[in-house]
Amino acid sequence: MSSYVAPLKDMMFVLTELAGLDKVAALPGYEEASTDVVEAILDESAKFTGGVLDPLNYSGDQEGATWADKSVTMPKGFKEAYAQFVDNGWNALSGNPEHGGQGLPKVVSAAVQEMWKSANISFSLCPLLTLGAIEALELAGTDAQKAMYLPNMISGKWTGTMNITEPQAGSDLAAIRSRAEPQGDGSYRIFGSKIFITYGDHDMAENTIHLVLARTPGAPEGVKGISLFVVPKFLVNADGTLGARNDVYCVSIEHKLGIHASPTCVMVHGDNGGAIGTMVGKENEGLKYMFVMMNAARFAVGLEGLAIAERAYQHAAAYARERVQGRAIEGSATGVAIIKHPDIRRMLLTMRANVEAMRALAYSVAAAHDAAANHPDAAERAQNQAYVDLMIPVVKGWSTETGNEMAYLGVQVHGGMGFVEETGAAQYMRDARITTIYEGTTGIQANDLMGRKIAREGGATIKAVIGMMQQTRREMVQHKGAEFVAIVAALGQGIEALQKATDYIVAHYGGDVRAVAAGAVPFLRLLGIVAGGWMMARAARVAHAKIAAGNADPFYPAKIATAWFYAECIMAAAPGLAQQVVQGGASVLALDEAMF
Repeated sequence: MSSYVAPLKDMMFVLTELAGLDKVAALPGYEEASTDVVEAILDESAKFTGGVLDPLNYSGDQEGATWADKSVTMPKGFKEAYAQFVDNGWNALSGNPEHGGQGLPKVVSAAVQEMWKSANISFSLCPLLTLGAIEALELAGTDAQKAMYLPNMISGKWTGTMNITEPQAGSDLAAIRSRAEPQGDGSYRIFGSKIFITYGDHDMAENTIHLVLARTPGAPEGVKGISLFVVPKFLVNADGTLGARNDVYCVSIEHKLGIHASPTCVMVHGDNGGAIGTMVGKENEGLKYMFVMMNAARFAVGLEGLAIAERAYQHAAAYARERVQGRAIEGSATGVAIIKHPDIRRMLLTMRANVEAMRALAYSVAAAHDAAANHPDAAERAQNQAYVDLMIPVVKGWSTETGNEMAYLGVQVHGGMGFVEETGAAQYMRDARITTIYEGTTGIQANDLMGRKIAREGGATIKAVIGMMQQTRREMVQHKGAEFVAIVAALGQGIEALQKATDYIVAHYGGDVRAVAAGAVPFLRLLGIVAGGWMMARAARVAHAKIAAGNADPFYPAKIATAWFYAECIMAAAPGLAQQVVQGGASVLALDEAMF
């Protein structure tokens, strides 16, 4: 079984050449994020993830988290690894310095988090939820709540969760029934059951801070009557020490297809008098605050798709170099490593090209998030926030769908051995499957993209992005060679397809929303593929300039070759996806429901 090796060279290339690390480091508050500092951080992260987290991935999957007597025990080694994770400051990387964080930009944190997720996705889900809870509390928490919870959450000493989903509600948050009864002293007693709570209980940290959606007495029906509460596993005394056990317990954990070392809990609040909590923000506005946490989690889950694809690719490539089977197609006297076979090369290149495109897009969105938060110019902040809002559903939806496909290809490269658990390839495919469902399915992401992010504003932001893509294409026309001819042509066809589909959405969303919605997922995939092609074209252009300047590093010809493959073999899907968006609605809706 191969070991995870962080792709540091590609990560630094994307950070410096595509995501604009120098521009991020010029923003107020991010001055310490120089190239040298970031490179040193990534080097240390690679050592930790490769040396500590990766060795626990397979054993954690085999052992799994276990539940007994309302408590969860993590697999062997996880508690010790988490202690090392906290001691080394990894959880605090992007945290607010006011509460003990290191204050580094999101784009740097994204690269580090990718490593966590590639090395051990089950482990990485714990800090994922904590970081999202931190964002929600920083946005809407009172000064007292921030002082009580954030220092220990940012350090990682305490972990955080989202308690949203209920058995009868699922993704329909309007159906939430958990209730919060005021106690007259500013606190509430929470009653209700929540399901699918990742890391709702575990033994790695001394306290878990739950963010819980519930209704106060007399609250309006639907989503306008939901409030947000912070409910600690152990109550916190005024001096910061831990007090009594709160009335919130894990009553079972799910038996899942994958991520076996990540406990997915059924949480019950209030079986013994009510779980004590305090309201976060204003009454009945809880969903607005929770969406902050959900957006952070959606981006992080998108990184999971990228990360699993990277790990599956590394595993498949290592196997293909070692596995000898069959003679070369042009003839050979003896058997050859399967990497010599054209179809194996096609699959590996498909994995590699998609990984590099997903990484570039995700990091560009993270850098835009940093500019949206800290740029001194209001217009720049607004422009970058619009780009982030548009692309979050794409990073989440396209990257996770693609991550599943790449994990599937990893099994296929292994052939029959890929179906055998001991080789490790099957675990990546099992672990990847949840990512398209986490934080809203791909269909939910796609409808959000079409409705809130495109139709509502008449396509203004996506048209601006298309304009940037067109500018990249114009700048590349001068480059000669078969690779660049293909890249320019494919980018042009992709832009045309994206423009066609966008125009259709803007023109028809108000009059025939069901037909437009039928093409939502194909449109999300279209935008992801074309945006990825745009990033790969930019990467090829930078690589060409490096070679022209005399740089002999083989990384740069490989980058151009990978971009060429992406243009020829992945961007080819763009016109067909546009056709699905524009013409597919009628056929999707033609069959009567009774005939399914």
